Amino acid sequence: MIVAIAVKPGDAVKPGQELLTLEAMKMKNAIRANRDGVVAAVLVAVGDHVKHGQALVEFTE
Repeated sequence: MIVAIAVKPGDAVKPGQELLTLEAMKMKNAIRANRDGVVAAVLVAVGDHVKHGQALVEFTE
């Protein structure tokens, strides 16, 4: 389940920057950017249940 969203469309991000917080099995896990980029879209909302492999954020070049 998504418990927090730290970015919005248009935000520039750097590698390692936190994008979202995901709770799984009562543990909170930070989902971080793996490269520089600009957030094009956030595809989830707080409270959404997500599946393995589901896209959470889209980036532009």
